[in-house]
Amino acid sequence: MAEGEEDMPRDAKIVKSLLKSMGVEDYEPRVVHQFLELWYRYVVDVLTDAQVYSEHANKTAIDCDDVKLAIQSKVNFSFSQPPPREVLLELARNRNKIPLPKSIAGPGIPLPPEQDTLISPNYQLAIPKKRTAQAIEETEEDEEIADPNQSQEQKTDPPQLTPQRVSFPLAKRPK
Repeated sequence: MAEGEEDMPRDAKIVKSLLKSMGVEDYEPRVVHQFLELWYRYVVDVLTDAQVYSEHANKTAIDCDDVKLAIQSKVNFSFSQPPPREVLLELARNRNKIPLPKSIAGPGIPLPPEQDTLISPNYQLAIPKKRTAQAIEETEEDEEIADPNQSQEQKTDPPQLTPQRVSFPLAKRPK
């Protein structure tokens, strides 16, 4: 036995032997745990369904027929057979009777207009809005009226500039 296998649970040993019998030699150790989780979940689902079928049949215990019915319903629910080839061919013939619409676009893939695309390059610049000299003088006069005792140093604050946002698409440069 390999190192560490003697303290491994019986179910984990079974999963490892199944993997080995299928020719899987190299795998991560968590694969065994994932298979065990899947296995336990499947068994719990099947036995829960079998118990429901048994209770529906007014039985006191689950028997083999209940388990078979639960497994069959799981298989029917989980796996479905594709339709026969003849049915698929008939559907394809019916669908292909309708011609495709004529293409009105030129060659290549039709794309939406550039202004409607999200990948068109654009820039957003913050341009400071300059105030006129008259507006600055009016603001200074209002400040002098509000507080005439203010010193000259405090009055020489630089005028506040409010940024204006402008965005525009990049135009292609002529070659």
